[in-house]
Amino acid sequence: MAAHDDRDVDRSNLARGRWGEDLAEAHYRRNGYRILDRNWRTSTGELDLVVEGGGVVAFCEVKARRTDRYGPAAAAVGPDKQRRIRTLALEWLDGRRPRPQRIRFDVVTVTGTRLDVIEAAF
Repeated sequence: MAAHDDRDVDRSNLARGRWGEDLAEAHYRRNGYRILDRNWRTSTGELDLVVEGGGVVAFCEVKARRTDRYGPAAAAVGPDKQRRIRTLALEWLDGRRPRPQRIRFDVVTVTGTRLDVIEAAF
């Protein structure tokens, strides 16, 4: 049996994260949303997905886990992460004209193969 190192685990987690984002993007598209941005980055951090539908721009944090052994994936989006996402949303909105009238913050979790969308999570 070959030993694995932490880099293998890191690559696996990155691949799971990308896969979770792919599933989330497909979900939003199926439900009539337009993808405005994916993996939008600044020095503050990264927005996983920015989508628009029904006159609402949603900033979506995606969390993908193999199992819920260590708790639900949504629990990883605590107050500090929420603050960072709000700051990133303001940066994303800065200078955009016209500005959306309504925004919300969604959390999309993928546990195993189950996808859950929590609209207006915070």
